[in-house]
Amino acid sequence: MSLAVQHDDLVQLRRDLHRHPEPAWCEFYTTARLVDELETRDLDELHYGPDILGSERMNVPDDDELAEWFERARDEGAREDVLAEIEGGYTGAVAVVRRGDGPVVGVRVDIDALPITEADEETHAPVDASFRSEHDGWMHACGHDAHATFGVGVVDEILASDFEGTLKVFFQPGEEQIVGGKPMADSELIDDVDYLFAAHVGLDHPTGEVVAGVDGFLAVSHFLAEFEGEPSHAGGHPEQGKNTVQAMAAAIQNLYGIPRHADGATRVNAGLVGGGTATNIIPEESFVEGEVRGETTELMEYMDEKAETVLQSAADMHEVDVTTERLGRAPSATSDQELVDIVADAAADVDGVDSVLDRDTLGGSEDATYLMQEVQNNGGYATYVGVGTDHPGGHHTSTFDVDEESLDIGVGLLSNAVLAAAEQRP
Repeated sequence: MSLAVQHDDLVQLRRDLHRHPEPAWCEFYTTARLVDELETRDLDELHYGPDILGSERMNVPDDDELAEWFERARDEGAREDVLAEIEGGYTGAVAVVRRGDGPVVGVRVDIDALPITEADEETHAPVDASFRSEHDGWMHACGHDAHATFGVGVVDEILASDFEGTLKVFFQPGEEQIVGGKPMADSELIDDVDYLFAAHVGLDHPTGEVVAGVDGFLAVSHFLAEFEGEPSHAGGHPEQGKNTVQAMAAAIQNLYGIPRHADGATRVNAGLVGGGTATNIIPEESFVEGEVRGETTELMEYMDEKAETVLQSAADMHEVDVTTERLGRAPSATSDQELVDIVADAAADVDGVDSVLDRDTLGGSEDATYLMQEVQNNGGYATYVGVGTDHPGGHHTSTFDVDEESLDIGVGLLSNAVLAAAEQRP
């Protein structure tokens, strides 16, 4: 398969996005840059702003943080008209191509970054080629810059083809905090999708290897528990205090003691903890930020309910108050064999593909599962596709990078799969 889009154009876009990583709901530059690209194409519709999100957003940064990223995007050249539409954190976009009768085929890619400081050694390719992150403490350490590039490349390929049907490419914000999938899945834009391909680069598969259907998504729920008590002098009147750190410590210990479940794997982690102000003060505030996971959505909900009981019990034991907030959430999902077969067949005609696996297990969590389930619940089919890439460091590490040969493979694979799906009739 010969691509209509040029490799150098894909590389240029990916590197620009890599230089400007942004967190969930703050992808202002990224969204504006994608809109810039997409508006030069012969699209029938391009949606961005609040209308692409059909339900309330979770874990939105405070106004100061949103304003900081917004102004940074403006300073870096993001268009004022686009910024005006997405101000307040309404990031992401949906590109639509309508080419006559035929199924509606969706492609979902994510666009946000991680709070990681990128490696600065000369041996790190983004340093050597001058596209290292320009945002201190933030990095595309999971390949979402490549994913967004896939999305633009697929639009180009479909526009240059004899595609019959409707293509919708969902550029989803906020995957890393599992907050963007549900609002986008609740949008009316997903309602008529017959086939959905979600994609991820790497996943410990080398360049040239393709996974037609990824399964084994752990359903996940992120929580923040904030304890409030009463301060007192730790030496003079310790009995007058209501010690939130004691409650926090009890909660952490007991979270890890939640009984396992016979129906499958479960997980729990207290990832961020803190509290107190000084060694001689009974601490009146403390917090636990953590997560629970399950092999199925039901198992995650079991863990979530048990965690809530543990947190409340720890607060009651130490006579303090606790407030729990859900920061993000995603269900499990399964790739449909109907689309797994299409992707596997489509891979045969993609230059650079030398190995195809029907299925593999993710072993982590992803909120593309919301969009997959929405399509499946509406009678359609969905699959999560792995596009292998050689990467020097693991996902979510400072040395992660994408083999840029994978850009062509990902665009070719997804475009072939879209064309093949369009030949089906739901």
